[in-house]
Amino acid sequence: MLAGEKRAIMDETAIRRGLTRIAHEIVEKNKGIDGCVLVGIRTRGVYLAHRLAEQIREIEGTPVICGELDITGYRDDRRGEGGSANAAMADTSGQPLSIHDKRVILIDDVLYTGRTIRAAMDALMDLGRPQSIQLAVLLDRGHRELPIRPDYVGKNVPTSKQESIRVSLQEVDGEDNVTITEQQGG
Repeated sequence: MLAGEKRAIMDETAIRRGLTRIAHEIVEKNKGIDGCVLVGIRTRGVYLAHRLAEQIREIEGTPVICGELDITGYRDDRRGEGGSANAAMADTSGQPLSIHDKRVILIDDVLYTGRTIRAAMDALMDLGRPQSIQLAVLLDRGHRELPIRPDYVGKNVPTSKQESIRVSLQEVDGEDNVTITEQQGG
């Protein structure tokens, strides 16, 4: 791939299929959804969590609690920039969401080094004591710097460190697709 060249690796159909598979795996692994809470990491993880919640509702016939987590103050690459390490999590109506003794399924778009997930787990632990934390990601691109492994993966995409992944979702970007780009100077 040439520097700056984009290549599509998932289209709208592939994203939908990956999320459908993840939804079924979540229901199967947890023997239903009782006691489960879906928590999306801002920004795109929130929209993926809502899509998974809808698919799980269709499978189980019961709504699943869905929330969003802001980890800005927990990121190790943004400390000292005025962010505080106070966790913020709310359900879809904006009300505080309890995770105490729940099985939390943490949702993000891309798993790369693991640092975002580590920050999210730190934030969750400040909010309560979940029974367990599971991880669902649309894409796993490898290159972990921390011992973090997803429980549910839409697609494994081996990449080089000189490549970047861009997830576009209808709710934020006006379209659903995933592209890979060779970075300039890589």
